[in-house]
Amino acid sequence: MAGMTDSAFRRLVKRQGGCGLVVTEMVSSEGLVRGIDRTLEYAEFTEEERPVAVQIFGGDPEKMARAAQEVEKMGADIVDVNMGCPVPKVAKHSAGCSLMREPEHAAKIIKAMTRAVSIPVTVKMRAGWNDREVNAPELARMLERVGAAAIAVHGRTAAQCYTGRSDWDLIARVARAVSIPVYGNGDCIEPTELLQRLAETGVAGVLVGRGVLRNPWIFAQAAAVSAGQPAPEVSLADRGRFLLEYIDLLLNQRLNEPKGFRHQATTVDIWQDDEAGLAQDTAEDIGRACENGGPTFRPDESLAHAYPPARGRQRWVINKVRALSAWYTRGLDGGSHLRVAINQTESIPALRQTIASFFFR
Repeated sequence: MAGMTDSAFRRLVKRQGGCGLVVTEMVSSEGLVRGIDRTLEYAEFTEEERPVAVQIFGGDPEKMARAAQEVEKMGADIVDVNMGCPVPKVAKHSAGCSLMREPEHAAKIIKAMTRAVSIPVTVKMRAGWNDREVNAPELARMLERVGAAAIAVHGRTAAQCYTGRSDWDLIARVARAVSIPVYGNGDCIEPTELLQRLAETGVAGVLVGRGVLRNPWIFAQAAAVSAGQPAPEVSLADRGRFLLEYIDLLLNQRLNEPKGFRHQATTVDIWQDDEAGLAQDTAEDIGRACENGGPTFRPDESLAHAYPPARGRQRWVINKVRALSAWYTRGLDGGSHLRVAINQTESIPALRQTIASFFFR
């Protein structure tokens, strides 16, 4: 979930309820060991997110062990190793899913890490490299022997990327092959699908990636159904408030954060603060008007140029919301129009107005 599961998004998902563990974006072991600031930012988390796993990638046993020690120093509950990423720029460095093609080397990495830290070391993998190299059950057994505390399996091969369907029969085989917890992943979009996979495969839990980008309430809904209660309904207004809160958290990231963030900003851009405050007031006014019977949503192209173009942090926030909206708006009536409108916005006030006029209509 590189580029998507930032601290702000993880906190908001946790607040909805039902989520037992969150995992950070992939973090480079090389960057952690060298103390590269941008890399360390990917590993940031708050107390609100616990329990939290920091996921790292790399191919050198010694550096992966040292990176695991850095993760432990940060106070993470778990260090997770990515052996599932199929992206060439990761896999070509004997990292990500390419480690599944080198089982003995993968085992050396996990062995070095488990000896270096006291927190659990877990692994995320795929079914295998391609349909001729499906070795998840065998690799899981090897990693269990060298100390892996849990295994998560995405039921596609690296060659498949995200095409086809996740093979949950294979995931069930992995769960039967080892005594440590196994978590399944792939194609869980509806809350009932989480419960179905739990019941049918014998996994200890279900990881949800793209499904939670579409529906951050999926865990709370699954928990309610599991308890014999109806799944909580999520209104358009609920979805709108989620996005507006996401914007607020991103704008304030590392500026006004609670204890738990490694970075603390020493200066604040006054122009940005003023615009953010103006945008908040404007969005609240629009929200109240729309809740009282405002017009149906029609993208207003004039909003894109009604305010000064965003820069710096605000430009980054807009890009983050654009990326999330590609998933978040799927299945919504008029969702494609909303995506177009969001992609055309050039300022935080325009972005807030676009969101408010759609979700609070």
